[in-house]
Amino acid sequence: MIICKSQKEMTKIREACQIVARLLKELRPLVRPGVTTKELDRFAEDFIQRAGARPAFKGYRGYPATLCTSVNEAVVHGIPNDYKLREGDIVGVDAGAIVDSYYGDAAVTFPVGTIVPEVERLLQVTRESLELGIQQVRVGNRVSDIGHRIQKYVQSFGYSVVRDFVGHGIGQALHEDPQVPNFGEPGRGPRLREGMVLAIEPMVNMKGPEVRILSDRWTAVTADGSYSAHFEHTVACTSNGPEVLTRLDHGA
Repeated sequence: MIICKSQKEMTKIREACQIVARLLKELRPLVRPGVTTKELDRFAEDFIQRAGARPAFKGYRGYPATLCTSVNEAVVHGIPNDYKLREGDIVGVDAGAIVDSYYGDAAVTFPVGTIVPEVERLLQVTRESLELGIQQVRVGNRVSDIGHRIQKYVQSFGYSVVRDFVGHGIGQALHEDPQVPNFGEPGRGPRLREGMVLAIEPMVNMKGPEVRILSDRWTAVTADGSYSAHFEHTVACTSNGPEVLTRLDHGA
C-alpha cells in the first residue's frame, strides 16, 4: 500500500532527512587515506544521536552498524570494519536517521584522495542519473518513468544498472511501497501523487549488472570485480514538482 504523507508527517521526514544531509556533509572531509570505515561509522552514530535522532540502519533486520560503507567493487550494504581507505579508492556511504518514527535516507559515493579519470566519470554519471531520475518525480508520471530515465542515461556511457536492488517508498518505515527500480520501460507502475515520498538510488556498475553477496550475508559486490557507484536522495512528490528532502535546505 502506498502512503501519501500529510504536511505534519512531511515535516518529520524533512527533519530526519536534513540530519542525514548534514551528516554526509560532515563525513566528506573525513574520507581520506588511512581512515577506517569503522571510524566513519563511529562518527556517524555519534552525530545522529547528538542531533536528537536514531540511526535508521543499526539493528534493521540484524544489520550491525550505523552506516553502510561500500568500497570499490562493493555495490551496497558494506559493513564498516578495520579496512583503511587508500588513495584512489571510492567508498559509497549510505546513511539513515529516524526522527519521531519517521525516516530519512541518502547515499553518496566519495572519492578517496585522487581517483583515476575513468572512475571519476563513473561517479559523475551516477550522480547525474540520480538528478535525471528526480526530475521525473511529478504528479501524474509513473514510477517506471524514474528508472527508465536513469537506465537510459547510464547505458549511454556503457555502464550498467544493478537489478538486484532498487529504490523504495519511505516514511514511518525505511522501506515502503512502491519499489522504485532504476531500470525498465516508461509509463508503467503506480501513478505519482502529491505526498508520495521516494528514496531514489541508482547503483551503477562500470561493467556488468550482476552482483553476488559475500559471506557476511550483507555486502553486495559486482560479480565481475568492476567498480560500482551509489547515490541516493529522499524525494517528495509535490504539486510544484520534486522536493529533494536530503539536499541541505531541501531545495528542489
